[in-house]
Amino acid sequence: MKLHRICAYCLAAAFAGCAAVGPDYQRPEVELPQSYPDAAAMTGAAKPLAANWWTLYGDAQLDELVQLALERNADIRMAVARIEEADANLREAGAAFLPEIDLGATPARSRASSRAAVPIPNGIPVYRNDMRAVLSTSFELDFWGRLRRGVEAVRAQALGTRYARDVVALTLSGLTAQTYFSLRSLDAQLAVTRETLRVRQDVLDFVRRRANGGIASQLDVSQAEGTRADASAQLKDLERQRALAEHQLAVLTGRPGAGLSGGDLRKLPTPPLPPAGLPSLLIERRPDIRQAEQLLISANAQIGVARAAMLPTISLTSFYGGQSQALATLLTSGANIWSIGFGLTLPIFDAGRFAARTDAAVARQHQALAAYQKSIETGFREVADALSGIRQLSAAENDFRTRSSAARNALRLARLRYEAGYSAFLEVLDAERSANDAELAEMRNRQALLSATVDLMKALGGGWSDGTNTGAR
Repeated sequence: MKLHRICAYCLAAAFAGCAAVGPDYQRPEVELPQSYPDAAAMTGAAKPLAANWWTLYGDAQLDELVQLALERNADIRMAVARIEEADANLREAGAAFLPEIDLGATPARSRASSRAAVPIPNGIPVYRNDMRAVLSTSFELDFWGRLRRGVEAVRAQALGTRYARDVVALTLSGLTAQTYFSLRSLDAQLAVTRETLRVRQDVLDFVRRRANGGIASQLDVSQAEGTRADASAQLKDLERQRALAEHQLAVLTGRPGAGLSGGDLRKLPTPPLPPAGLPSLLIERRPDIRQAEQLLISANAQIGVARAAMLPTISLTSFYGGQSQALATLLTSGANIWSIGFGLTLPIFDAGRFAARTDAAVARQHQALAAYQKSIETGFREVADALSGIRQLSAAENDFRTRSSAARNALRLARLRYEAGYSAFLEVLDAERSANDAELAEMRNRQALLSATVDLMKALGGGWSDGTNTGAR
């Protein structure tokens, strides 16, 4: 048996040196500009950005939420389970190169008929025992590289599951950060609306006193009551939106029902922007693009598997064991049995079945190629969109700040003019609405800017590097 196993290993190693059928993978060329639009207008620290980009916002609560999401979220757990499944599939594919040895035992007792047409010769017992135990093996010699191409395909799929896990982690961290910024924006809007409600309540009390004194009309009172009720309804709607954002954060972090204390969006810093001249090939570090490339590699290897199925299949079969009438003599030298042989199978007529399978594998490779190219183009667009958004929103911050300051000052002057009798109450109402809208718009623009920076982090695959080999894998 030892000699047979050595021969099998030598034959397998010899055939493994043959070239595998099917195309070898080469990364396809994708034409992209050397840099992104609006990247030249960006200013910021030209330093590498680590994968834990959310720590740049300087918010301990955000750091804790993202960490909890990456540890406890169900999508992460499913992605990890897919990696474990892919690893098991890879081990199974690799095991096909080695022979599978099986132990078989068939003890039997039988009785021959004494009434048959041919009588039993004298000395032959009617009852017989037959003990048989063998070690058998049969495995394919990878002459055409079918098994190697299969392992190549499964290995690429296993790597793809790891990149898929990174995609889930990047998406999850980005969604957690943006939901957190939305909640903090709602906190700021709630603070503005509560102040607006307090001011409108003071105005309503003031107008009622003037109406009781005969200075203001009932129309002014009704208008003041309407604006006060509008602020109250606005406050309740913002509280509803905050509750929804809080619930979403609880689910993302794997803590359904957990609450979150209030905070101030205006205290969060804006993370550093990428340096000018950011190369467009930086998106090759995105996990979704690298996952798409691994799926392309797997589809390319499957063409070789399909083509090898059209060629002869060569296999080695053998067994070694013992056969005896009694169990006590089963392992003696005289009871030894063995066999060794080769098997060859060549499809002669299959009505085009194997050719169709090869064509289908080629078509799947074309689909994977298109998906890979689309992922790169989508990544380029997402980075360009995020850069444009950051540029425009950053430029608008001063405008919103100036608008809020001017609206508050206009409200102060309108109230003074109304109290002095120089203007109608309608001017005060218009000034109140303008001031409230301006302050809320400033908070929403701040939230949009922070969300755009998160979009940029996600689009760049979680950060960037100032190294020259940005596309290295």
